[in-house]
Amino acid sequence: MNVSTIMVIGAGQMGGGIAQIMAAAGKKTYLNDVNIDIVSKRITVIEKLLTKDVHKGKMTEEQKTDALANLIPSTDQKDAADCDLVVEAIVENMAAKAKVFSNLDEICKPACILTSNTSSLPITEIAACTKRPEQVIGMHFMNPVPVMKLVEIIRGIATSQETHDTIRGLSVELNKTPVEVRDMPGFVSNRVLQIMINEAIFCLYEGVASAEDIDTVMKLGMNHPMGPLQLADFIGLDTVLSIMETMHAGYADCKYRPCPLLRQYVNAGWLGKKSGHGFYKYN
Repeated sequence: MNVSTIMVIGAGQMGGGIAQIMAAAGKKTYLNDVNIDIVSKRITVIEKLLTKDVHKGKMTEEQKTDALANLIPSTDQKDAADCDLVVEAIVENMAAKAKVFSNLDEICKPACILTSNTSSLPITEIAACTKRPEQVIGMHFMNPVPVMKLVEIIRGIATSQETHDTIRGLSVELNKTPVEVRDMPGFVSNRVLQIMINEAIFCLYEGVASAEDIDTVMKLGMNHPMGPLQLADFIGLDTVLSIMETMHAGYADCKYRPCPLLRQYVNAGWLGKKSGHGFYKYN
């Protein structure tokens, strides 16, 4: 199946990054959110990032102009009526995603593939909200999307081979490396990553070391480019907590129990970089 027209639902950091690489790859790309101001601000961010790529010699001015021309702001999901593919990149909440997929199932043409950028929620359950479960699949990009090469492809129990092959081919076209993983809570990336982050939070909670020293150990001792606590701040502590809760419920295993300090920070509104305060403070 040829994918030429796309809608990305959710104009946050992940959705904006996905829309950027789709538009740069020559796809007509609707960037959708509930408020036009949110969409407009994200397109402004995308323009700045593309300008940086021009200055670095990664693309030409003409390619930048073409990419921006492919971006279409949207506040109505009905704009997806003629799309070949929709990528959902909203909040990590099953009820919210179920509503979106149920709505898209009514709007989109029969051949349209519906994908989710979920970082932990079951694709099979998301697909069950539609009458086309064979055309629902997970397409989990890494952050920041334009830079990171990996895409986890997650089949639901009913996902067809044709849907899988189309999404795998699109991933390669986007210059990403697709890896197929089973539809299990957290998949591979977050099943491994988030338990490390949670353990780092436990180290802070138990007074083993300061946040700075915990991150320094992982950067200098394990050659990680960023410490786990700083990385948690960049992901968003509310998102980290949501993923841990999904895995804790899905596996019924105490090793996925969220650290009480993580829950306390989220309850305090200390969500990391986006709120200006997490394990570190940000201007």
